[in-house]
Amino acid sequence: MDTLKEDLKKHIIEQLNLEDIQVADIADDALLFSTEGIGLDSIDALELIVLLEKFYGIQVTNPEEGKEAFLTINTMADYIEKKRK
Repeated sequence: MDTLKEDLKKHIIEQLNLEDIQVADIADDALLFSTEGIGLDSIDALELIVLLEKFYGIQVTNPEEGKEAFLTINTMADYIEKKRK
């Protein structure tokens, strides 16, 4: 699962063009859409949906499910693991 989390961080940085952020800057439990985390916004949420489909073959069709999945790197990794089964 640690490899998945590292890959997720790399994909997020690339996909969202977060040039000032390194993988080590993103804590697994940091809130992604909080200024205390990395401060993503609603446009970034759409990019995360695209990212999940592009790299993991997972479609997020339920907005509530997406909100829960995109809280932190940990919740995204858990979501991917559940959807892969």
